[in-house]
Amino acid sequence: MKSIFLRIYGGMLAVLVLVAGLGVGGLHLLNEVRSDQYRERLAGGTFRLMAYNMSGMTPIERRQAANLWGRLLGIPLRVRTLADVRLENRLEARLLRGQVLVEQTRPQAVTIYSLVSAGDRLVLTGEVEQVSEQLARATIYLLIDELIRYPADEQAGQLARLKREHQFGFELALVTRDSANLDDDQRRRLDEGDTVMALDRGGDAIRVFAAVAGTPWIVQLGPIHQMNPYPPQLLVLIGLLGLSLIGVAVYLLVRQLEQRLSEVERAATRLAGGDLQVRVPDGGADSVARLAKAFNAMAAHLQRLLNIQREMVRAVAHEFRTPVARLRFGLEMVGDAQTPEARRKYLEGMDNDIEDLDRLVDEMLIYSRLEQGAPALRFEPVDLPALIDQVIGELAPLRPEIRVERAVAALPEAPMTAEGEPRYLRRALTNLVTNAMRHAESRVRVGCSLDADQALLTVEDDGPGVPEEAWERIFTPFLRLDDSRTRASGGHGLGLSIVRRIIYWHGAFADRPQRGTGRRPLRPALAAPAGLIRRGSRPASADGRRLRRTGRAVRRRCATRA
Repeated sequence: MKSIFLRIYGGMLAVLVLVAGLGVGGLHLLNEVRSDQYRERLAGGTFRLMAYNMSGMTPIERRQAANLWGRLLGIPLRVRTLADVRLENRLEARLLRGQVLVEQTRPQAVTIYSLVSAGDRLVLTGEVEQVSEQLARATIYLLIDELIRYPADEQAGQLARLKREHQFGFELALVTRDSANLDDDQRRRLDEGDTVMALDRGGDAIRVFAAVAGTPWIVQLGPIHQMNPYPPQLLVLIGLLGLSLIGVAVYLLVRQLEQRLSEVERAATRLAGGDLQVRVPDGGADSVARLAKAFNAMAAHLQRLLNIQREMVRAVAHEFRTPVARLRFGLEMVGDAQTPEARRKYLEGMDNDIEDLDRLVDEMLIYSRLEQGAPALRFEPVDLPALIDQVIGELAPLRPEIRVERAVAALPEAPMTAEGEPRYLRRALTNLVTNAMRHAESRVRVGCSLDADQALLTVEDDGPGVPEEAWERIFTPFLRLDDSRTRASGGHGLGLSIVRRIIYWHGAFADRPQRGTGRRPLRPALAAPAGLIRRGSRPASADGRRLRRTGRAVRRRCATRA
């Protein structure tokens, strides 16, 4: 996903659905286990007591007891061998240790196993679907049958022993008629030998009462609480587990984002410390990847600007050295001049040196503004033939021996205009023509043409041309291909660099020169789009050599002599 919000939101939604599913499924499984444990807790004591009583009986007595107690409980009871029931080894081991087993046999029923005799490997089994009133009545019956064997004053202790030995899952107590919380009708039913079931205070539990004949005691079972499928403790536990899973999922979702942002932060810190080579991984298409790409572009731009600044400082120091040395020499010679003519000659030379310094400072300021960022360009329609005529009219008189001419033979019916910044376009064309006049032998030709979406300016001269190995370097600031400091060709090496930056900020490209044909070629100084019919785009690369516009690449063009 390209949106971090959608990624986190989708992840959170998936986690919530997963947590909800796990919560519901886990609660269902836990309730199944709790239901088995609940049945075991309520029926376990009763089954242990029955199995204990059967341990001393004969087989016939066991069958009779099983039939009698089965009718009391309302469930079928059987005495079977361990080989018949075929329990797993671990369950059989638990049974032999005296535990009561509860095994799911049907969706709403369980089978309860209780060991009768370890030596004979006999177990008492009964299938229980729900805890019913009959189970409570049978439990009361069995307890009273045990208690009446002892004197009344020992029955309370015996009841406590039975609860402890047979591990009943509810309270057992002997109470008197006065202490039992019963109404008159329930007391009457107890006197008649009936078993009474009463709701506890609050209505969330029941108590079972039965009188012990011939004694003042009443056996009380309970309170027996119904199983709550949604206990608060379990819900709190599930909620805490759900929040923990959500927290882990959010951490995993945000961790990668945090790591990527930390890489950008560390890179920014290193960049602030002066490490201009630092870059961050920019793979992907989300906002962090776009941030990384923007950071890398910024770092590359800063590195380029600082490199340019260092190069300019070194180059400027060198460029200033020669005219300053000439000025110092001129001052010394003015002081030593013997005639006014000699003094005037040295002063004129010094004035030329000052003008040379002034031009150098002017070009440096222009290049610096164009190199450091997008200048304030006010695009407007520019008449290309008029611009060419203006530049030719200004520059042609400077070197009368060079013929400068416009290559447009006749004006077309439609005006040849393109959108651009007039002042900067004039400066770019001026630099091109000046450069061509400096290297031409006799002629410079300036032309323009238009097609559907671009304007092309061409400047040609009949000079020696640019060596192929220097094609990639002609736009480098302060570079002169003659590599001499004699000023034979003049200039400071910033003209073409300024042209390139002007064309770049116009959203076009400056083409490199190519070789001519078989005849003596006109030196193709540069081919540069002057402006575009549609504005608002920028070059596809930082060096401005290529431009892709309206779905197609602008072709490189070079004019040669026909």
